[in-house]
Amino acid sequence: MATFSQTLLTPLRWVERGLDAIIQPVVFIGMAALIGVITLQIVSRVLFTAVGWTEEVARFLLIWITFLAGTLAFQRGHHIAVTFAVDALPARLRQVARMLAVLAVIAFMITLVVIGYRYMQVQSFQKSASLRLPMSYVYAVMPISAAIMAWYAVVDLLELLFEGKPKQPMGEQTP
Repeated sequence: MATFSQTLLTPLRWVERGLDAIIQPVVFIGMAALIGVITLQIVSRVLFTAVGWTEEVARFLLIWITFLAGTLAFQRGHHIAVTFAVDALPARLRQVARMLAVLAVIAFMITLVVIGYRYMQVQSFQKSASLRLPMSYVYAVMPISAAIMAWYAVVDLLELLFEGKPKQPMGEQTP
């Protein structure tokens, strides 16, 4: 019979894997598109007249790729972390410190969702110079990525609460 923690964490981890399965190919396609657009920009400048929209598309792709790849790095535990002080604490204090850190991350991400959404609304009237796209499409990645990272942090917090261990980054193993 499944325990309460398994019953709760299993669907949350399933959603986490589902988000990962969507974001990873989107980032890959975005990188391929970025390479293609920059190549077109270079070739057109050297051989023909520069294609005006390529710089704008490259900039927008880079923004989206950066934020979405950041969610993947966060989910895998590969964001920058200085853990030597926490690792030196006794086991119980270490767990409390990790929980406080995850709670701080959740608070920051929720704040970023709110600020990103407000910024997106403020910029909704503005259009991009070349493509004439609403700039809210460009800025939408900020609250979207922050919401995804907040979800990942909530799952991490529940894992800490119920299992007492943080998520291990890919490739790392506990002794």
